[in-house]
Amino acid sequence: MVDDLFTMNVTSMDDIITTMITEKPSAFNPSATSDNYDYSEDYGDDLLCDRESVRVFRSHYEPPLFWMIALVGGAGNLAVVWIYLNFRRRLKTMTDVYLLNLAVADLLFLVTLPLWAAEASHSWIFGTSLCKINSALYKVNLFSSMLLLTCISVDRYIAIVQTTKAHNSQVERLRCSRLVCAGVWLLALLLATPELVFAAPAKVEGRTQDYCRMVFPTHLGNNTKILVLSLQVSMGFCLPFIVMAFCYSVIVATLLKTQGFQKHKAMRVILAVVVAFVVSQLPYNSVLVMEAVQASNITITNCDHLKAFDKAGQVLKSLAYMHACLNPFLYVFVGSRFRRDVVHLLRCCRCVPPVTKIQLSTKSSRSPLSSTRASVMSDSETSQALSL
Repeated sequence: MVDDLFTMNVTSMDDIITTMITEKPSAFNPSATSDNYDYSEDYGDDLLCDRESVRVFRSHYEPPLFWMIALVGGAGNLAVVWIYLNFRRRLKTMTDVYLLNLAVADLLFLVTLPLWAAEASHSWIFGTSLCKINSALYKVNLFSSMLLLTCISVDRYIAIVQTTKAHNSQVERLRCSRLVCAGVWLLALLLATPELVFAAPAKVEGRTQDYCRMVFPTHLGNNTKILVLSLQVSMGFCLPFIVMAFCYSVIVATLLKTQGFQKHKAMRVILAVVVAFVVSQLPYNSVLVMEAVQASNITITNCDHLKAFDKAGQVLKSLAYMHACLNPFLYVFVGSRFRRDVVHLLRCCRCVPPVTKIQLSTKSSRSPLSSTRASVMSDSETSQALSL
């Protein structure tokens, strides 16, 4: 009798465990229902941790900030595209090609933000197809933007450090830049393949609404999630940072040996570019590294710590997105020619008064040296990227 009772209790306990695993796959197998597009929410939900406060925080924090980033960044990058299409009808330099592609990539990236803002406010109501497209578009333009910034730093290195070689191969470099941009877009599309395959609307634990998330099949385990995170960190931050650090450090060393030409102002431009990239991208990519560690070996078990980590990820993600707003000012509008083009654009839109004859005569009476000052950051063919 006792043996029968013992056997029954063991069998009942096995049934209970089996039922819990079946009903709560994310608690025991985090890869069954992975996190959403930004890898910062609801990965491996703990049975005892209610993370509703994280979703409430996101619903109040993300929508206004995402809309602000989309509007400000959209205006800046649209101005770049407008200038290229109307004032500079031919792409004459490598920098022209890279900057135009960078502006397009940032614009396509910013287009995805209103949909994520709507999801944060309510839920994902746009269907499976748009979930896949929006997730993939977000990743394509994230990777392409970072890789194009890398190409710009290499172009600056060639134009300044290897001036003779750059001058003798202008046509080849221009042709090469178009091939490089095509390769960047193809590579970015390839890196976004997981979003096209695994992104889908899915329910968050304890809620009836759907959220656009990366849903990995159970048989793939956590390795797929770790691989996706690793690709984003390595190709979206580590590779660009290493190349930019090398190129700009050599450029600075070259400028220090240059006499005159306002090299200190040029180095301030370089410092602004590097600092903006590191400050905006390093914190969020550090969070993604911790996400990968958490997926491979759960290190955060305290519920309060887990929720604080999620909220910090939301804030740092928004900081990383602000780089799309900064790109036009760091890489384009810092150039004197582009500043003149912007003023011309504003005059066309009647945002600033037209130039009077007195102003024209004043400009014409200026010293030729002040009106044609040299730029150490660029040769004649690429002055708009980091010109003074």
